[in-house]
Amino acid sequence: MNYRSANEYYHSLFGDKVYRIALDAGCTCPNRDGTVGTGGCIFCSGMGSGEFAANRNLPISEQLREAKTRVSDKCTSRKYIAYFQNFSNTYGDEKVLSAKYDEALSDDEVVGISIATRPDVISERMYDILADLAKRTHVWIELGLQSIHESTAQWMRRGYPLSVFEKTVRRLNEISGLDIIVHIILDMPCETKSQMMETVDYCAHLPIHGLKIANLNVLRGTDLGEQYLREPFPLMELDEYIDFLGKVISRLPKDLVIYRMTGDGAKRDLIAPMWVANKRQTRNRIDAYLKEKQIVQGSDSTEYPS
Repeated sequence: MNYRSANEYYHSLFGDKVYRIALDAGCTCPNRDGTVGTGGCIFCSGMGSGEFAANRNLPISEQLREAKTRVSDKCTSRKYIAYFQNFSNTYGDEKVLSAKYDEALSDDEVVGISIATRPDVISERMYDILADLAKRTHVWIELGLQSIHESTAQWMRRGYPLSVFEKTVRRLNEISGLDIIVHIILDMPCETKSQMMETVDYCAHLPIHGLKIANLNVLRGTDLGEQYLREPFPLMELDEYIDFLGKVISRLPKDLVIYRMTGDGAKRDLIAPMWVANKRQTRNRIDAYLKEKQIVQGSDSTEYPS
């Protein structure tokens, strides 16, 4: 294997294949409810980047039951990670959210819990809740950084400075048994490849467990989608993206788990780039390229040219 994949990591941890089930905790986002903003990030869909999450109107136990039925042919090990995916899943009434985490863990087949959120919405009480969870199960916290550049943060309407992200990473690292996954996005139109690599190098030196890498997906129903349809901007074709991704992977620490390497927008909403729609073919192309070029994670520490 040229890189440390999520499947490899899960197998080392649980001794079997594990399937992540996307759940909906019924949360919103401070970038939508007026606390920080009202439009959300420029690329974020109406589902809060959770098109594959379960029905939020159902109890968590029912969401799990239905989702396990849907993926039963894919996951024969009967081991699942409860993935609170869309919007900001530490944002809201802490007592209510804690009860939903506990409801997920009450399922004997759930071996861990992954919580996606923003670094600016983890309260002191929530840190205590996460610490308690980490004593009882495997816990991952996923933080949406996307880029370290302030100009990009303003373009995408992220709504918090890099200093908040750094403070949150420090606090989360004080919790024993909790792993941090950071999300970044490549190919945003306001960044050069050199700037993208600066974000990669920054993440490579963070005290984190994993990284989710996505290329920018332009989706219907987003402000970015409306802008793109009015005035399209260039995005990397598949071959160019794979070549750049190879350079990214070669610069990441060997022990960092790479949970994702491309965007994963719903096909029905995807405007561009259309090559993202064929997920399996794209993944096979990436793996074949890394093997052919003998690109190995952690093999390159040179400066990336502008």
